[in-house]
Amino acid sequence: MRKSLFILLTVGIAVACQQKDASQQNNTAVETAYDSFGEKIDDAQAEPVISLTSMASDSAYTKVRGTIVEVCQAKGCWMKLDLGNNETMRVTFKDYGFFVPKDSKGKEVVIEGIAMRKVTPVDELRHYAEDAGKSAEEVAAITEPAQELAFEAVGVLLK
Repeated sequence: MRKSLFILLTVGIAVACQQKDASQQNNTAVETAYDSFGEKIDDAQAEPVISLTSMASDSAYTKVRGTIVEVCQAKGCWMKLDLGNNETMRVTFKDYGFFVPKDSKGKEVVIEGIAMRKVTPVDELRHYAEDAGKSAEEVAAITEPAQELAFEAVGVLLK
């Protein structure tokens, strides 16, 4: 009888421990895991990046989330996010102070910083094209400055 009670208690404790471990794993699975770059930021109240296309002013401090469609292949010193309207937005990093992994294309990110409308000069556009690995012909074909939406991030969360 004692042996049966001991076995029953041992099995009961083992099952309870396994259930506790499983529930802890399920609770942590709900949290989103991010790699962080630059200043420490969180993902609370991040708007979809497309919301910037209707920005009322020429610049605004904000936090947005989006998908990376291109990354600087030289250092990871800039990235482009999909605006969802057949356009992209270039994201640079404050004071050239941090970079993102060069293999980040396709990943979701949250960025915080200053969104701005700007004119990007030809020499800067050519530099970006070279960083992206474009051919000499593609770089030479850039002859006009571009009016674009840009972003200077102080912090990045990479999903």
